[in-house]
Amino acid sequence: MDKNIESSGERKLKCGDVSKCFQLLESILDGEDKDASKDVLKEKLSKCQPCFEHFHLEQAIREVLKNKCTKQQVPSELAKSIRQKIEDVK
Repeated sequence: MDKNIESSGERKLKCGDVSKCFQLLESILDGEDKDASKDVLKEKLSKCQPCFEHFHLEQAIREVLKNKCTKQQVPSELAKSIRQKIEDVK
């Protein structure tokens, strides 16, 4: 039996169209695709191990970036000091 074929609920070990699938997954993560694509995504993730792994890796990376790249309050004295130095350079 072909190891790439789903059997007894297992995911395929290889994706038939990696680039197309990854584009779909990323567009969904970017919020570009709507509900119909989300249904395709659910089906794809349940059947394809590479797509499942890629989706969750991308999701985790985006979550880390979102948490690390949020605006943080700068102490007012630091901001004042930076503004003053910029003025002094002008």
